[in-house]
Amino acid sequence: MNGGPSSREKLFEPVRPELDFPTDEAKILAFWKERQIFQKTLNASSRATGASKGTFVFYEGPPTANGMPHNGHVLTRAVKDVFPRYKTMRGYDVPRKAGWDTHGLPVEVEVEKELRIHGKADIERYGVEPFVARCIESVFRYTDAWEKLTDKIGFWVDLPDAYVTYHRSYVESVWWSLANLYSKGLLYKGEKVVWWWAQGGTALSAAEVGQGYKTVDDPSVFVAFPFVDDPTTALCVWTTTPWTLPSNMYAAVRADFDYVVVDAGDRKLVMAEGLRESIAKKLGKDLPILSTSKGSDLVGKKYAPPFDLFAASAKEHEAVYSVITADFVTLDAGTGIVHIAPAFGEDDHAAHRALLKTNHNLPLLCAVKPDGTFIDAMGKYAGRWVKDSDKDLIKDLEHAGKLVHAETYRHEYPFCWRSDEDPLIQYARPAWYIRTTALIDRAIANNQTVNWLPEHIKSGRFGDFLANNVDWALSRERYWGTPLPIWVNDVTGSIEAIDSVATLRGKLGNNVAEIEADLAKTHPKMAEHLLVHKPWIDKITFQKEGEKGTYRRVGDVIDCWYDSGAMPFAQWGFPHAKGSHEKFDRAFPADFISEAIDQTRGWFYSLLMISTLVFDEETQKKVGLSRVRNYPLPYETCVVLGHVGDREGKKESKSKGNYTPPEIILDRVRMEFVAATGENAKVGSIPEGTAYIAREDYEGLDLSGESAKVHLYRGDRTGQVFPIELRPATGKLKLPRRVVALSDADIAKLGLSPHAEPLRIMPNDVPRLPKDSRVYVEDPSAPAPGADAFRWFFYASSPPWTNTRHSLTNVRATQKEFAIKIRNVWSFFVIYANIDGFNPAKKNPDARGLSPADLAKSEGYRPVTERGLLDRWFLSELALATRDVTQHLDNYRLYEAAQRLVDLVDALSNWYVRRSRARFWSPTEAASAEAARDKHDAYFTLYESLVTIARLIAPFMPFFADELYQSLVRAPWPASQPESVHLVAWPEPDAAAIDESLAVEMRAVRELVSLGLQVRTTNKLKVRQPLSRADIVVSSHSMRAALAKHAALIAEEINVHEVRFLEPGQEGQAVRYVLKPNFRALGPKLGKKVQIAKQILAKADAAALRSELVTNGSVSIDIDGEAVSLGTEEIEVVVEAGKDFAAAGGKTGVVVLHTALTDELRDEGLAREILSRVQGLRKDIQLGFTDRISLAIDGSDRVKRVVERAREEISREALVRTFQLGNASFAGERRELAVDGETLVLTIAREV
Repeated sequence: MNGGPSSREKLFEPVRPELDFPTDEAKILAFWKERQIFQKTLNASSRATGASKGTFVFYEGPPTANGMPHNGHVLTRAVKDVFPRYKTMRGYDVPRKAGWDTHGLPVEVEVEKELRIHGKADIERYGVEPFVARCIESVFRYTDAWEKLTDKIGFWVDLPDAYVTYHRSYVESVWWSLANLYSKGLLYKGEKVVWWWAQGGTALSAAEVGQGYKTVDDPSVFVAFPFVDDPTTALCVWTTTPWTLPSNMYAAVRADFDYVVVDAGDRKLVMAEGLRESIAKKLGKDLPILSTSKGSDLVGKKYAPPFDLFAASAKEHEAVYSVITADFVTLDAGTGIVHIAPAFGEDDHAAHRALLKTNHNLPLLCAVKPDGTFIDAMGKYAGRWVKDSDKDLIKDLEHAGKLVHAETYRHEYPFCWRSDEDPLIQYARPAWYIRTTALIDRAIANNQTVNWLPEHIKSGRFGDFLANNVDWALSRERYWGTPLPIWVNDVTGSIEAIDSVATLRGKLGNNVAEIEADLAKTHPKMAEHLLVHKPWIDKITFQKEGEKGTYRRVGDVIDCWYDSGAMPFAQWGFPHAKGSHEKFDRAFPADFISEAIDQTRGWFYSLLMISTLVFDEETQKKVGLSRVRNYPLPYETCVVLGHVGDREGKKESKSKGNYTPPEIILDRVRMEFVAATGENAKVGSIPEGTAYIAREDYEGLDLSGESAKVHLYRGDRTGQVFPIELRPATGKLKLPRRVVALSDADIAKLGLSPHAEPLRIMPNDVPRLPKDSRVYVEDPSAPAPGADAFRWFFYASSPPWTNTRHSLTNVRATQKEFAIKIRNVWSFFVIYANIDGFNPAKKNPDARGLSPADLAKSEGYRPVTERGLLDRWFLSELALATRDVTQHLDNYRLYEAAQRLVDLVDALSNWYVRRSRARFWSPTEAASAEAARDKHDAYFTLYESLVTIARLIAPFMPFFADELYQSLVRAPWPASQPESVHLVAWPEPDAAAIDESLAVEMRAVRELVSLGLQVRTTNKLKVRQPLSRADIVVSSHSMRAALAKHAALIAEEINVHEVRFLEPGQEGQAVRYVLKPNFRALGPKLGKKVQIAKQILAKADAAALRSELVTNGSVSIDIDGEAVSLGTEEIEVVVEAGKDFAAAGGKTGVVVLHTALTDELRDEGLAREILSRVQGLRKDIQLGFTDRISLAIDGSDRVKRVVERAREEISREALVRTFQLGNASFAGERRELAVDGETLVLTIAREV
């Protein structure tokens, strides 16, 4: 380790000082692809992780590629990538089969938008066959964007071998499962009230309905139903769906409730006695009671309906327009009398079915067609969308004298989850159902065995959904989806559930071959898959010997959530495809899945429910699984993710513009805007060279201040870039998102055609505007953070199940606190390792595992037990962090693992390296043998730490980890070490390095130093200004003794001449303690006794209570003979310092600084300031770390006096070879500065 950098080749490639993470990541990505690193991780023989520990099973929730990926997809892919990477490094085989969800409403709705059609009638006019063809075309429209994002964020998944839900093998597997359910009596046809998407003409499942709720204002009306035998008396009926009143059939009461007849002035009204007062308030009337009766007394009474649409039915059927009883009537709201329209409510329909038992021919009255419009018999309302008719229906009720009261109320109401402008309606409709309620106890038991993160999902959101389970409305009266494999005999009505095309081929008189031949001509490339889709599958028929009629398929397709929920077996084509049994057997159940929280009613539900219903013990044995799987099925651990919000925590929305596109983080810091003149943007005249955008967009680009220098260019003219001064529109200036206001001159320069009405443009419409109306605003001053930073933000900013506050600013903040700290330490190491010629591979050509035992042969390597205190401490921290991170990842605690790594890197950067700098700076040539050994120890400690950190962060930051690994490991060992960090084993904690007592001591030391620096900051005491003394009050005698060994270290860190450790009570008049109760926390706990507690605490020995609180985490006080424990959240101990003192307290102790300054102390402070300015000037003129300098210092008499005393320290720290006090006799960089009110003149020149 002798000589300078010129005497030897540099082993480690210098770390580029400029930050450009996207470029660095692109290089690593190219390296991975060139060397097929991902493919090698799938093969145990290609990894350096030892013999395979078995298979870790991960299921990829299939996305739909007919839309562009967004930040939520980055979150899910980032989280899903961590654990397979981690488990691979732990020695497991981790197949990562990708998947694409290609069926259902998401696809159909997008195609309808493209075709500018809406609804089933439009589709059938267009043609089902061409519509299905367009659906197929659309499902992979954005595959390139998805695959690019997948690559860019480092999500390793096997895309070439992805399962596709429209593939025939997948569809047939789904058929097999449905045939299985039918054979168990769990698939049936029934007529129920379903949530109906009228515009799309299909029912939706409870899971789908749950995803589309919005807050809306709806009418709330009280209507009079006059009795036929006494028109002056009327039932007072409440409803929130006036459009259902024309279909009214009954009025329901509760038999055991008390009902009253009240005087409403213009009429008499019947209502529940328990609701009379609330109704009186609404009407502003007293409503005196005229008589009282039980609900049972009202049963059978006939009334005049609100709309006499079905008069004929009322004449034929006595029950129609009569009072009935129902247990679902409550006194929670309304009148206690419920309007019953069986065509539009589950409870209503159930009441109707009950009446059918004794009134067999009762019709189901319905004034609404399946498309959600009124029937022709509704006269002026015929053909009108029902919810658009509410206001006019209410007016008609008023004109007819039947309206008692009308108001609006705000509530949550479901809309179609894929067409969010379409409200759903409840509607009676025949459909095919899965009888989930029959086995719901099994599903609940299954759920109880799942490891949910967060835990509350199990019994909360997901458990509640299971507890309130209804049968799964499976069928969809749509076109693009897995066909329901039910064939019905058109004469006998007999039903067959078909499990495969092979089964169809075996049927008598089938025409499969004919349909296949036709498809081979018309759609040769897709014939295999189209055979199992509409409209071709509908053409396949067959007969049965000895049975009249022909079997024809029902027209429905199935809920696409069933498709995705079937993926554990359908991805293999189970049970029909060759080899599918073995593949399914190996990959069932999954060890781990993860998606966003809305999947509790989507994919998580469909997965669990299908596996519960299909794979009972009998079926598992029947299909030949190698062993019977007990619960949980089909996933053991489920990590539930929150949503990605904007910087304010609001949900990101492209239409509102509060959306940070992924490319701003991953590629370039730029946004696309619609161009506007100052006049059209309503901001007035704009000077040339200036532009305005919304403040939110300005902040979204992570710009601050009153203006920023940016680049403007058109997307189709990227070679023509114009610098401009960008300002946020603030104060009276207002601009909507994604509008940039420019001067006429700049618009002309850019060749733009400004939009005439920019204020009417929605942010998500900007990309669709003409090219000459759009312009990019790019910040050239700082690169995009890149993929690793994006990933790390999601891991480290908050637990993954909480909603994140996403912005470029926040991503950069987490990157600065972690990745950039590591990069700076890495750069520091490389600089000095190259200077001193440090080579860990010297005399050790094959340190295969890079463990201490593997490195023991390296020249200069000493065991950790022989190294100095600082080295021993950090290697202990490294081992403890490795242990903790491993435990956290084993338990799927992602945030905790990330925070432990943050703490480790902070300790490395802000403590170990800072405290060790002098060891690296010391000249090797003049070092003693012990100093040389100490320097070797420092190099090996830092080297081992960085290499271990590279391995620890590999699952989190795969690009940066490999960049570190290539630099630190592959450079010294280009042949003997694995070619990527992702092929090496996860680090094992070095048990020999762990020193728990030293860790506790140093943690306390760092806390005390932090307190001391906090005191300086709070009291505006410059860190460079030495103080005479610090007193540290520590309650624990053993801790006090342990910390006393580190007194000199603490003194140096907080810049005091002396540190004294005191027992409680020895601090004298320097400080006093004040106890402050937290009344907000204590109020609920103590109630009226809070004031007594306050008085007790005011009289108590605050110092003693503080000691007890710090030691035990709580204090005990006596209130009226009862011992009450108060914790740190309920009581605060404030440390107040006396004159000439400053203090702060923490868990370890209280730091008291003596703040009085002598002239000598002030001069020391000035010397520190002067040295800082010298070092700053070295940096400004870009001197190298080893460059020696000539230095001249001139200035005031005090400056000269202070410099003369500090000459030796300044020379040593600033690498001064020639030192002059006074005017410089050499040419160099000269600066005149003011420091602490004194004149300082510096001249520096590099010596050759």
